[in-house]
Amino acid sequence: MTRIAFIAADSADAQTALSELNQRYAAVNAEDADVIVALGGDGQMLQTLRETFHRDVRVFGMNCGTVGFLMNAYRVDDLPERIAAADEVIIHPLQMVATDAAGKQTTAMAINEVSVLRQTAQAAKIQISIDDVVRLQEMICDGVLVATAAGSTAYNLSVHGPILPLGANILALTPISPFRPRRWRGAVLPAPAHIRFDILEAHKRPVSAVADSAEMRDVVRVEIHQDSEISLRLLHDPDHNLEERVLMEQFAP
Repeated sequence: MTRIAFIAADSADAQTALSELNQRYAAVNAEDADVIVALGGDGQMLQTLRETFHRDVRVFGMNCGTVGFLMNAYRVDDLPERIAAADEVIIHPLQMVATDAAGKQTTAMAINEVSVLRQTAQAAKIQISIDDVVRLQEMICDGVLVATAAGSTAYNLSVHGPILPLGANILALTPISPFRPRRWRGAVLPAPAHIRFDILEAHKRPVSAVADSAEMRDVVRVEIHQDSEISLRLLHDPDHNLEERVLMEQFAP
């Protein structure tokens, strides 16, 4: 039998759902589970996935939050049957290594995106290299981000980046409010690419780097690559699978 654990966000709706599910089903601790059921919104799903980076465990989310793009519909009935029939999607996260002005390096992981953002009223100046080749000598902008396919419908989409099919094994490199060059709209890169952002005039135009929700300030260099050794296993109902929702987003009015 599948061993199920429940993890819930702090919201009232998620805590109510946790109580209902615990009354209906025999649960185990998360450390002993084959499947973790995450209750909340996409933030709770991302947090749960981060906690499973080095474990072979599947995650089935149920929406008790606001957005819930990564989540299934919340229902109490037939949960073991839903899990058994679910489709599985494998996601490889991004690894970010950010170096600050003092030379300190910080490593963080991102499931959705790594973004580099100006900290002050002045625009950032960023040089972009791909696989150690400088591709954009200088971009003046509010920032730039690298998104996974799973994260391409989040912040990336809101700044007019492309929606990526999950099986395409590519990343989106998307500028945020670029001032110069004005017509550059970003790039689609192979997933194994190594991306480096060098911050120009960092003392005058300070920049922060954010891997999902982990922020590092006053960075001078940010290096990003996909960590193919970490596989995150998401489960979705067959009639509500992630590939279909990504496809639907591309035809949304």
